[in-house]
Amino acid sequence: MQIGRLERVHLGEFPTPLQELKNLQKHLDGPRIFIKRDDLDGLGFGGNKLRKLEYALFEAIEQSATAIITTGAVQSNHTRLTTAAANKLGFKTYLVLKGEEPKIATGNLLLDKLLGAQEIHYVQGPSNSNKDEMASMLEERAEQLEKDLREKGESPYYIPNGCKAIHGALGYSTCVLEIITQLRALGLAPDYIVTASGTCGTQTGLILGSALYAQGETQVLGMSISGKKEELGRRITQSLAEVAEFLNLKQKIGTEEITVYDDYIGEAYGVATGEMKEAIQLVARKEGIILDPVYTGKAMAGLIDLVLKGRFEKDDVVVFLHTGGVAGLFAEGQIKTFQE
Repeated sequence: MQIGRLERVHLGEFPTPLQELKNLQKHLDGPRIFIKRDDLDGLGFGGNKLRKLEYALFEAIEQSATAIITTGAVQSNHTRLTTAAANKLGFKTYLVLKGEEPKIATGNLLLDKLLGAQEIHYVQGPSNSNKDEMASMLEERAEQLEKDLREKGESPYYIPNGCKAIHGALGYSTCVLEIITQLRALGLAPDYIVTASGTCGTQTGLILGSALYAQGETQVLGMSISGKKEELGRRITQSLAEVAEFLNLKQKIGTEEITVYDDYIGEAYGVATGEMKEAIQLVARKEGIILDPVYTGKAMAGLIDLVLKGRFEKDDVVVFLHTGGVAGLFAEGQIKTFQE
């Protein structure tokens, strides 16, 4: 199955660079570590959502959409990159964001406005709302917005937060093929791919790509940034089943292929940890590469911890996926973190 042949709109600059982190490797006295630079994929500050949006926005074009509706947090990387990609294709963009409108727009929200999102709607639930209740409120607001736009003559296309699981899986399975091809040129093969895992589309795609292109020999390690490993495991299992049905795959991808660590989340999603801050500073000062505070910073903290605990052999080849999100460093709360 060559997923790369499935129809999508080309928005990014792929393949993205693969760079060896020799200074970090020496500092940690660990395995060979490479970084896959999906933060450099060429649009709107970059990030992992672009691979997924290529499939989602192709679907929007096929449905003759005139506007895109999507949801996310106030500091959402997804809404920022969706707005940038929609601009490229001539769509209007409408955002439904979780939380109160801040007095001053910083980070990703500043970029949403700079990119010219047509409307930004804020949804603030009760203080005791859980994650599922808040997601339902966002979806309800998005559905009402979709109805209102249709009454005004628009043809909106709705993209859920993080994109549909199928689009994430399609986008990131081909990323594995890129990594394999790039390492093969160096006479190497990836033993591990490490990624931040939130909505799980990226990790699902990497697991699928390993099964399709590496015969399952590349192990994908997900670093949760928001949920317990059991919860993410169930979500990935369900997404893999949906993707297998969509692609009519004959090979079975078992739950033993799913590895998630939930030790590096900290207090909550988006809340800084000391280990995250140290990881970002270490990579910046050893390699000149900037990570973000919500996803890659915590994922790198996890990778560093696993290296120091002896999780890898010295001759292992470990690829860390840079999923972007650096604009989050300039959100008000994170600015304070890094000035302390």
